[in-house]
Amino acid sequence: MEFATFGPGGNGELFYQSGYKSSLDAPKFVSEVGLDAYEYEAGNGLAAGEATLRAIGQAAKEKGVKLSFHTPYFISLSGIEEEKRLKSLSYIEQSIWAAELLGADTIVIHSGSAAKISREDAMALSMDTLARAAERFCGTTVSLGIETMGKCNQLGTLEEVIEQCKVSPMFAPVVDFGHLYARELGQAFLTVDDYRRVFSTIGEKLGDSYAKHLHCHFSQIEYTKAGEKKHLTFGNGLFGPAFEPLAEAIVKEGVFPRIICESAGTQAEDALYMKQTYRNLL
Repeated sequence: MEFATFGPGGNGELFYQSGYKSSLDAPKFVSEVGLDAYEYEAGNGLAAGEATLRAIGQAAKEKGVKLSFHTPYFISLSGIEEEKRLKSLSYIEQSIWAAELLGADTIVIHSGSAAKISREDAMALSMDTLARAAERFCGTTVSLGIETMGKCNQLGTLEEVIEQCKVSPMFAPVVDFGHLYARELGQAFLTVDDYRRVFSTIGEKLGDSYAKHLHCHFSQIEYTKAGEKKHLTFGNGLFGPAFEPLAEAIVKEGVFPRIICESAGTQAEDALYMKQTYRNLL
């Protein structure tokens, strides 16, 4: 029987409180606390070498932990400086290399900025970058995930990400529910049907396989009128979105997403809460 899977993005407070110091121990930790997924965070750049990445991948395989990889934040799909924009292809290539060593099935890429140009021009630039990536990396089996974003001046609405993914079957949406909640100023994901609509929209526009095994991020996020401000912990009492309606939506839709928790320091504990909430509905 297939189930949705849950895990932390990177190493939070509980990881270090448990006596672990290196991401080499992440798969062991994730398994011990009862989770089944882990996203290797390289947002500030990839520091680990080949031997370390292979070792993490082997440990994850032994523990049955599914891996994904978050690419550097400085990738710029829609950068107005062509040299910098095309340099992003090298960072994507390095990320694919790392993912293959890890045995990760997905890399997560930010969808681009629209701060200095129109959204239409930003989308056109991002589509060009993605078309070049599809041609250059056509041999990989790693899925290139395009993430929905939380700031209003970024690309990354669900509709924009779906359009970007239409460039090639190698691209897949990564839905960050907290980001979409923040860019909609808290007016998103108020009901079970709001969540269900994400899966049905992706299924209709990209295909059921993309919806069935959607890669997701989830955290509660503080926002301002500009969108995302900062990630919070569950139970902050002020900002959402709430996970419980998403758990119900997953069960009703019959889908099996991987949900990576990006809470601020409590990502393992909050991921475990999500897993238990979901499993209690089955």
